[in-house]
Amino acid sequence: MAQPQHISIGRLGEDIVTGYLLNRGYLIVARNYWKKCGELDIVAKKDSVLHFVEVKAGSWHRDAWPEKGADVHRPEDHFDQRKRVRMDRTIQSYLIEQCVPQSQRWTVDLAVVLVNAHTHKARLRWMHDLLLR
Repeated sequence: MAQPQHISIGRLGEDIVTGYLLNRGYLIVARNYWKKCGELDIVAKKDSVLHFVEVKAGSWHRDAWPEKGADVHRPEDHFDQRKRVRMDRTIQSYLIEQCVPQSQRWTVDLAVVLVNAHTHKARLRWMHDLLLR
């Protein structure tokens, strides 16, 4: 049975971000860490800092990329306050479950992936250190 398009776009986005991180020297610690309170898309580590990466992916269905400032749906609009609260709870669960010391530095990063459905090319926008502890 075929997956719904939003799931396959989301998985593609996570794969693109994982490759991006690996190419920049990050160690992927976990993917799709799931708890009742929420999910962490990617947990990575670099320079002794844990990065909890939220991936937001979307597709664009025209021949050209949307112009800057165009009134289009932006995947990052779904990273709202409610999502941030759920993510914080899930991070706390992860830290406790993995016995991560309280002194461990960690950050929340947002990776936005926009895939052009016609050309199959993707653009990645990285928002680093949205919350650094």
